[in-house]
Formats: sequence, C-alpha cells, structure tokens
Amino acid sequence: MIRKEDKSAIIAANATHEGDTGSPEVQIAILTARINELTEHLRVHKHDNHSRRGLLMMVGKRRNLLDYLAKKDINRYRACIAKLGIRK
Repeated sequence: MIRKEDKSAIIAANATHEGDTGSPEVQIAILTARINELTEHLRVHKHDNHSRRGLLMMVGKRRNLLDYLAKKDINRYRACIAKLGIRK
C-alpha cells in the first residue's frame, strides 16, 4: 500500500489545478506508483498469483487511461509519459 504522505505528494506533483485528484494524469501517476510497489513485492514472492492478478488489472486500467488521454490530448499524453518514464 502507498502511504498517505506519498500519495499526497504524487497528487500534488501531477495535479493540473488546485484540488485536482481525478484527472487522468493523477490517476495514471497513482497507478504507476502502485504498480512499481507491487512489482517489487512480486520479485520477492514469485508465487503470489492473487497479487499478480491485481497487478495485471492495474496495468490494464492504466493502459485504458493512457489510451483515453492520447485520444483526448496527445500533448498531455506525451508529457505524462515523459514525466513518469513509463515508455522506455
């Protein structure tokens, strides 16, 4: 789980305006942090298939949000990708 302070920092860093918690950029950033944390967990616990399913669902949700953002505004999509370092 992401600590409350970490989540608040992620929201503040990716918010498009004051009080923004629901924009695609914020949601993608939070999902990315959770995915990274769960990936580290799965490196240690290789047979934890329940968590692996949750990870795959989060990756799919992030993919859908990125597709939406790419259709809506390609410049915001590119900025989000660059900021989070998702695409290598």
